[in-house]
Parts: sequence; C-alpha cells; structure tokens
Amino acid sequence: MTPFLAEIIGTGLLILLGCGVVANVVLSKTAGNNSGWIVITTGWALAVYIGVVVAAPYSGAHLNPAVSIGLAFAGKFQWESVPLFILAQFIGAMIGSFLVWAVYRTHFKATDNGAAKKAVFCTSPAIRHYPTNLISEIVGTFVLIFTILYFTDATITDTKTVVGLGSVGAIPVAFLVWAIGLSLGGTTGYAINPARDLGPRIVHALLPIKNKMGNDWKYALIPILGPIIGAMLAAGLFLLFSSM
Repeated sequence: MTPFLAEIIGTGLLILLGCGVVANVVLSKTAGNNSGWIVITTGWALAVYIGVVVAAPYSGAHLNPAVSIGLAFAGKFQWESVPLFILAQFIGAMIGSFLVWAVYRTHFKATDNGAAKKAVFCTSPAIRHYPTNLISEIVGTFVLIFTILYFTDATITDTKTVVGLGSVGAIPVAFLVWAIGLSLGGTTGYAINPARDLGPRIVHALLPIKNKMGNDWKYALIPILGPIIGAMLAAGLFLLFSSM
C-alpha cells in the first residue's frame, strides 16, 4: 500500500465512522437517535483509532491536513509530500461522507430537520461569533498537534512506521481526540481538520438530499484557517522548546 492510498483509506474510515456516529445520533428513526454528545465524541475518538491503525504502517496516519502541515513545519515531515497527503485526505473524506449518506439514506429521507442533515457532514458554531469560533478551532488543533509532536514515531521512515505497541499504540491519539471533543468541542463541533469539514461539506452540497439547508460557505473558512493556524503555532512552540 502506498502512503497516498493509505491516507485515502485511513481518512475515509475516519469520516465514515465519525460522520456515521453523528448520523446515528441526529437523524430520525435510528437506534441511536438523541443519544447525545458523549456518544458522538466517543464515536469520533474510536473512528480516529481505526483510521490510524489502518494507515499508520504506510503513511504515519496523518488523516488531517493540519497534521501534515504541523509535522512539516516542525521538521518531522517532508514539505514536498504535504500537497499529495492533503489531496489524499480530501479524497478520503469525500468518499467516507458519501458512504455515510448511502448507509443512512432512508433516515435522511425520514428526517425533516435540515440542520440535522447538514450536521452529519460538517460543523457549525453553537454561537456564531467568528473571532471566538476561530479561536476555538485554533486552540483545539493546537492541543492536537502539540501533543502529537510528542508522540514516538511521528515521522515517516523508509520502512513501515510502527505506532507504539503495534495497533494498541494508536490508542493515545484516540484518547487525545476524545479529550478535545469532550473539553473543547462544544463551541464549534471541533473540526480540527480542514479535510474533515470541507470535504463532507462539498459532498453535502452535491448530494440530492431533500429539504437540506445551505452549506454555510461563509463559516466554512473557520474550520480551514483555525486548524492550519493552530498547527503552525503548535509546531512553532514545539521547535522553541526543543531548542532550549
């Protein structure tokens, strides 16, 4: 498996299961309807674990443009590989979100709430205040990238990259995303990943979903810019501490 394909598959699994848990909670007539924020954050954490387990041996399991940019900024990843990784992540995110729609298609039809349908695909602020929303995404992504930079084997090598103790080594990043969701996710839905938000947002715009809301393109810049800024700040601080 190539790193490009690994990023597509890993990100696809991440979004399939992450957006899938949102669909299970917010769409009508599902077994998990109205099961709440704990279920959503736990589902996303486990989705990260599964995506990392599959992709890590081949690509290092970035699954997120902010991770690729942060690692490159910190000197732990080649800048020339960043565009290819980001392309793969967006392809995977779009495939994963399309599959969520395919699995839950009858429940989309049974749901009248357009906001709930859109929530399956992309994030939106609990209180719309762009400066605060941007700060939320910056801080959440900062925690993600800063912590990842202290994980062992964060870089890609010529041989397969081993994450800690085999597949069990992917657990720390799952706990990390779970903690961010529980503690910081209530303001903007903690995108902390431009591909996770924009890829499915585009799919939402293209799919034939009845009575759906608009795609809120004006807000869409927040979960793109926030994670990139947060990643660069985390990498910068990491480099500063490393030089001391």
